[in-house]
Amino acid sequence: MPNLDKFKNFISVSLLLPYSKVTSVLAKGLESARKSGRKFRIISFSAFFLALFALGAAGVVPLAPDASDIPVTRLIEQLPLPSINDQLVALEHSDQQFIREERVRRGDTLASLLQRLGVDDNDAATFIKSDPTARLVMQQRAGKTVRVQTDDQGQLQWLQTTMQASRANKNADNDTNSTNAAQVSTVLISRKPDTDSFVASNQSQALEKRIEMHTGEIYSSLFAATDAAQIPDAVASQLVDMFSTNIDFASDLRRGDHFQVVYETFWQNGEMVRTGRVLAGEFTNAGRSYQAVWFDETADGGSYYGFDGKSMKKAFLRSPLAFTRISSGFSMRLHPISGKWKQHTGVDFAAPTGTPIRASADGDVVSVGVAGGYGNMVMLKHWAGYSTVYGHMSRFASGLRKGNKVKQGDVIGYVGATGWATGPHLHYEFRVNNVAVDPMKVKVDQAVALSASGLQRFNSVSSDMQHRFALLRPNDGATNASTTPTARIVASAY
Repeated sequence: MPNLDKFKNFISVSLLLPYSKVTSVLAKGLESARKSGRKFRIISFSAFFLALFALGAAGVVPLAPDASDIPVTRLIEQLPLPSINDQLVALEHSDQQFIREERVRRGDTLASLLQRLGVDDNDAATFIKSDPTARLVMQQRAGKTVRVQTDDQGQLQWLQTTMQASRANKNADNDTNSTNAAQVSTVLISRKPDTDSFVASNQSQALEKRIEMHTGEIYSSLFAATDAAQIPDAVASQLVDMFSTNIDFASDLRRGDHFQVVYETFWQNGEMVRTGRVLAGEFTNAGRSYQAVWFDETADGGSYYGFDGKSMKKAFLRSPLAFTRISSGFSMRLHPISGKWKQHTGVDFAAPTGTPIRASADGDVVSVGVAGGYGNMVMLKHWAGYSTVYGHMSRFASGLRKGNKVKQGDVIGYVGATGWATGPHLHYEFRVNNVAVDPMKVKVDQAVALSASGLQRFNSVSSDMQHRFALLRPNDGATNASTTPTARIVASAY
């Protein structure tokens, strides 16, 4: 279509020409359109109006101003410089305050702690030693933080540290109850205004609860693995208690075993004050996995259950000692003292003197005292004709008496070498109707299922914990702790 190409050229040229010549260009284009066919005329008139619109827009939009035409005003102002001497004089006469923070070290004295904090104040040191509340600072644990504010002369303005509210309770470290663990006290020592005297206060404060999740792998021992995964020893001990009915942690562990654990921690001012309860755990031993979830079924307390809703608390522990080895089994042997062959009616667990001995099941104390070759011995009576005997103890648990009731895992005594013993160990007997049987072979597993009313709530709790375990196994179980030995996830709960 030569006429169409010709008209396009007219339009293109018209956009480049000055406005005075546009009229003649467009006129020529229109004349060509009238001499052509109907289709060409429609296209030509459409292009004509588009070109006309473009020319109109170009005429309306103003050009940007030239930058060289914008007026520039130059201002010059003299600013006085501050005198350095005046600043130094003002600084010398100002009341400067300094805040320092130090962690208590093992073996610290009050003098050494105050020296590191930059406190040079005899009145403050005397007050801390004499005031009952202020003296709590001297009982602070190693690793805990102490903060002070002093002036430029080292005079103490205030001292602050956070302590456990149950510091005086000897069992506080082992208390995993969330309610008891949720409070701490802040000791504050303040200088009275414009005096050399001080006042001390001790106020309870709520803690921030966090849920932490870790995973680890066994290379040498459980505690070595938990240390590598930055898991506190108190949590590792609870992990042992959780699975002690299924795993003997003294003899069953294998290199490559791995575990996941979810537990509580309590914090204040960015510092962990203590650990709480283990909420869930999973332990894979020799290729077999065991799971446990804490669940409060009743107001009286809770227990650990498997994901199937069955209680982890079985009839008897596999070992009355947490970590030990069997030095003599249930068999015929040459007695080490009499030198005669006779049946050994129990199992001997070698362990250092003072190792805690746990009740292997719920029961009643029927005997506490010295019993011939058994030395210091405790006998517990259980149900259905079952009884257990614990011999050669160095001492009994404080307050243990005949007739007391004990729970599974309660400490009833400590390993020793009393009676006919050549070294410290526990002699453990398991009796059925007063006849000794091999405690390593007896099967008395009696797992108790949850009630129907509690099962629905338990399923919600266990589902949450299974989700958390899935986070520690990002490849849906394909990747275990051997590839992520120290994974850690922390969530806060208020």
